[in-house]
This record gives sequence, C-alpha cells and structure tokens, in this order.
Amino acid sequence: MINNKTVLVLTLSLLTNLILVGCGTQSVPEPAPTEAPQSAEPQVAPTEMAESAPTDVPTAVPTEAPTEPPTEAPAATVSFTNDVMPIIQSRCVNCHGGQRIEEGLLMRSYDDILAGSNNGPVVVPGDVNKSLLVELISNQKMPKRGPKLTPPQVQIITEWVAAGAPNN
Repeated sequence: MINNKTVLVLTLSLLTNLILVGCGTQSVPEPAPTEAPQSAEPQVAPTEMAESAPTDVPTAVPTEAPTEPPTEAPAATVSFTNDVMPIIQSRCVNCHGGQRIEEGLLMRSYDDILAGSNNGPVVVPGDVNKSLLVELISNQKMPKRGPKLTPPQVQIITEWVAAGAPNN
C-alpha cells in the first residue's frame, strides 16, 4: 500500500500541476512510483490516511513570476530586390524606363528611383509623408495606364520607404 509520505508527494504534485495548468504553463509530470517502499509502519486505508494527513501542508506552491506575453514580432524587413523592384518592373517601368521616360523619372534601378524626377525626389527615405511615390500610388493616381497597385503592393512600398528605403 501507499504510506503517508507517498500520499503527500502525490498530493503536492497534483496541486502543482493544477496551479500550473491554471496559470497556462505546462509542467513535466513526475513519474508515479511503481512500487511503494515497504515500511514497518502499519498499513492504513486511503480514507483513514486523509484524516491522519498533516494539516500544515502548503495550499499554494510558489511558481515563477508570470512573464509578459510576447509582443508582436517585428515586421520582416522589406527587400528592395525581392519585394519592391518586381512591383516597379510590372507597373512602373513601361512609362518610367522603357521607350518613354515621363517626367524625367527613371525607375530601372535603385539609383534611378532615388535620383528622382524633373520635379525632385520621389522617395524620401524614412519619410512616407514626403515621398511622392507613396502619395501617388496610395491615392491610385499612379500608374496612369494599366492596373493600379493592389493594397498589399502599396503596403510593401510604403514599408520600404518607412524603413529608410534600403538597397537590400
């Protein structure tokens, strides 16, 4: 049968598991004893054990201090080469890099885009509000011909400018 010490260990393990489950953490359960050690003490029935259990058993088991929930992961860095340039090639280069070059704005490369147009810079790295490119694509004024950029495409270019328009 089970002795008082084994009952106490099992009770504490159960309380610990209940507290940890209530807190949302998981614990590794202790393996149950396969065989209770033999002792010279008389065996007591389970109902009698509950009555004879010590009363100074702690009711709460201290746990680690609660941790802050994880904050939202930082957004992945937008890549000019992999994310921005394919959009520009599919929507902008027809008028700003092919046979025609409207407003003196070339958009064939990173350097062309940062060089700006006849009217000045079109991208101000780190400043979405001063970047004419972001303004025109957000307001669906560009491209003039062909399909407009989708909201996710506008978001990619906006995030790239906000991140400082890196050449990555």
